[in-house]
Amino acid sequence: MSDANPFLLQSRQGDIVTLTMNRAEERNALSTQAQWDEMSQTLETLKRDASIKVLILTGAGSAFSAGGNVKDMRDRKGIAGGTPYQIRNGYLNGIQNIPLSLVDLDIPTIAAVNGPAVGAGCDLACMCDIRVASEKARFAESFTKLGIIPGDGGAWLLQRTIGYAKAAELSFTGDMIDAQQALQLGLVNHVVPHDRLMAEATALAERIAANPAPALRMTKRLLRTAQHARLAEVLELSAALQALSHHTDEHRQAVDAFVAAMKK
Repeated sequence: MSDANPFLLQSRQGDIVTLTMNRAEERNALSTQAQWDEMSQTLETLKRDASIKVLILTGAGSAFSAGGNVKDMRDRKGIAGGTPYQIRNGYLNGIQNIPLSLVDLDIPTIAAVNGPAVGAGCDLACMCDIRVASEKARFAESFTKLGIIPGDGGAWLLQRTIGYAKAAELSFTGDMIDAQQALQLGLVNHVVPHDRLMAEATALAERIAANPAPALRMTKRLLRTAQHARLAEVLELSAALQALSHHTDEHRQAVDAFVAAMKK
C-alpha cells in the first residue's frame, strides 16, 4: 500500500490514537496482502510507543468492514487463489497476522463500529477489547453463507466474546443481526446514535486514558492471558506484574494524589 493512499488513516488526540480504515468505496474490505501487512506493521509500531494509552479502530464511509472480497473468491484470485497449500500459506502469512497483532497488542482497543461488520469485519471488531456500535451497525459471522469457514480466527474470537452457544448459532446460520441484537448478545458494549459514535467512543477512551499507561497495558496483558491460562498461572503472572506496578512512577503519583484528595 503506497504512503500516498494508505489503507489506514491515523490521527492522535493526546494519548489516544484513532485508526480509520480508508476504503469507503470498497466498504473497507480486508482483501489484499498490502492491507494486512499495513495493519500488522502499524499495530507493531503503536505497540512500541509507550505514550499511547488507547486505540480506537473504525471505518470510513457507511461500513466498518465488509470482510473478504467475494469477487476474488469467485475468480479464484487473491486470498482464494492458488493451490490448497498456497491458500493455506496465504492465510497464515496474510490476514491471520491481524488477530495475532491486535490481540497481542497491550494497548486497550475500542472498535467504533460505524456500519456493517461482516465476516472478517465482524471478527475484526471481536479482536478489539471493547465495541461501541452506531445504531446503524450490523453484524454477521457470514462465512457459512459462502460455503467457507472463519479463516481469520473467528472461531476463537467470537465464542470468547459472546459464549459458545451464541457464537455457534451465529456461525452456523450466518444470520445478520442489528446493533440492538448485538447489544443483547453481549457482542457490543454500547449502542449510540450514529452521529455520536466517535464522540462516545472518544469519551470512553478518555475515561480509560485517565489511568496510568503501565497499569493499563499490564491489565490488558493479564486479561488476555487469563482467557486461556490456568488460575495458578494467572496468579503467578499477577504477582509479577504487581511487583512491577508498585515500582512505577505512575503508581506513586496516583497514590500521592489519592492520599492528598482524602485529606481535603
